[in-house]
Amino acid sequence: MNLVVPVLTAGMLLIGVGAHVEAGRQAGVGAHDQGGGLVGAGAQAGGAGQVGAGAYVERSGRDGVVVQGLRGVRSAGAWVDPADPGGRTGARGEQNGRRTSLTLTHSKIVVTGNGVKGGRSDGYRLTSPCWYEPGPTPEEMLKAQENSADHFARIKADEASFLRYLQQFKDKIGKPGRWWTPAYNAADPRGTACWTDMELFVFVPPNTTPPQGITLRELADIARAALTVPEPTVKLNPDAKSYVNLPTWVWLDGLGETTRSATASIPGVMSATVVATLKSIKIDPGVGTDRAEVSEDCGPSGRPYVKGGTFRCGVRYLRASLDQPREVYQLTVTTVWPVEVADNVVPVQYAPVEVGVTRDVPVGEVQSTVTNS
Repeated sequence: MNLVVPVLTAGMLLIGVGAHVEAGRQAGVGAHDQGGGLVGAGAQAGGAGQVGAGAYVERSGRDGVVVQGLRGVRSAGAWVDPADPGGRTGARGEQNGRRTSLTLTHSKIVVTGNGVKGGRSDGYRLTSPCWYEPGPTPEEMLKAQENSADHFARIKADEASFLRYLQQFKDKIGKPGRWWTPAYNAADPRGTACWTDMELFVFVPPNTTPPQGITLRELADIARAALTVPEPTVKLNPDAKSYVNLPTWVWLDGLGETTRSATASIPGVMSATVVATLKSIKIDPGVGTDRAEVSEDCGPSGRPYVKGGTFRCGVRYLRASLDQPREVYQLTVTTVWPVEVADNVVPVQYAPVEVGVTRDVPVGEVQSTVTNS
């Protein structure tokens, strides 16, 4: 089916309409405030590359009904639940070594759990930066598009074009299925380009997933990308300074909960939960075996110093640190959190979350004085 329409509309239930593009780049779309709402929709990119209203493009339908629009004009294309008109973003952040590389945009996916906030990410990256999500019923979509008549009037589109545009939505009334709409990860540099190459609306029969449609595995991947773990404090004994051949006990403080979970869900459709459990720590003394001996019978979080206790977790430095940069060794303790998918809803094995914390350790030598009697 081939259709020609005057614009990709927003109406009451779409967001981000009116952003013009220059040489294929978006302007004014995708910026978010802290509440997850879009800001800057309708911004224009200057220069000769701007394409104005009235430049039509005609494309063939694919995988059901596909909506066409103005060349160079792109709607946000996000279906927003009337009960949640803000178009919320389910998870936010950027990978700077401490936060998640996940910003769900134009998405219905909600990410929850004690592992979503207050910790540090390992920078897990989604395989695909964009996807389709199940959206409105035929009746909901038609109502939304009918309410967009004012927008058509503002761009001086004629009534006949508007009616032709609506017909594709009317044709689906009474038919089983839903409209699916695209979403993307704005924290991924590939996200925007991936999203702009997708169709804005695809009608999908029941129990069917379209090409690039979100799957349970991809939902689990989103939960994995959102997962964070605590960044604890490394405790040592001796604390301020160690000495050659003296056992330096190592343990962690401030871990909080040692089981962390993240759930990514499309409400009423499907959900996936990943769970990370602290299993062990790894100790890197910052130098080779000629300068340090490591004992790693540490349990999940090290072993606090006990007077008279057996040394089982920590480092015994064999040489002083005076010849090192800043005259210290840099000891790193890495927590290891194996990750599982709850209830094994998808057969996938994720790599553990590993987060390292570094601490300086100055090491001196005990000087002995021998006197002749």
